[in-house]
Amino acid sequence: MENFKVIKIQKQFCFDLIEQSHYLKRLPSIMYAFGLYNGNDLVGACTFGSPPSLNLCEGVCGKEFKGEVLELNRLFLVNNEKNLASFFVSRALKLLPKPSIIVSYADKNNGHCGYVYQATNFIYTGLSEKRTDLKTDTGLHSRTEWRSKKEGEVREYVERPRKHRYIYFTGSKAERKLRRQKLNYKILGYPKTDNENYDVDYIPSLQPLLI
Repeated sequence: MENFKVIKIQKQFCFDLIEQSHYLKRLPSIMYAFGLYNGNDLVGACTFGSPPSLNLCEGVCGKEFKGEVLELNRLFLVNNEKNLASFFVSRALKLLPKPSIIVSYADKNNGHCGYVYQATNFIYTGLSEKRTDLKTDTGLHSRTEWRSKKEGEVREYVERPRKHRYIYFTGSKAERKLRRQKLNYKILGYPKTDNENYDVDYIPSLQPLLI
């Protein structure tokens, strides 16, 4: 990894990269953005932002620490070299403000198990909470965004696919210990996948983004 470096970048630098390449095709809330460089070439982006739900912020370690919660919400690599993803994430975590509580998800419905988080010592806390989305003629929407029904609108509530949830604490040893003690989720063993080729840095060939 001697040719690679990770630095904080302006979030605008990764907007086009994420919008054009990420399978979710939308931008999340970004507070911190980090670039992976090979020499002078930007070959990856890792972004963190506020979780979309206040309940999620409070749910991790309680109201006392809700302001420290960040979500690792996008991770992109142009090329997937061995151990590069875990190298990138571990360096980005060290550049975040301390203390911080990092939440991230692995989408099992897209074949992701979260091996990159396992390789960087995240805590596994099971699947995300059960939630429903509102399905209308125009697509899926958060229930909180759609309160009133339009005339003639066809709608139904559908269950949102659950994801693997991972937690990481930054800060001093004492700060990490305190927040871990306040963790409201049960710590579980890491999940595995039936796909033997899905190693720590595996990325589907047609989808070069991890999350």
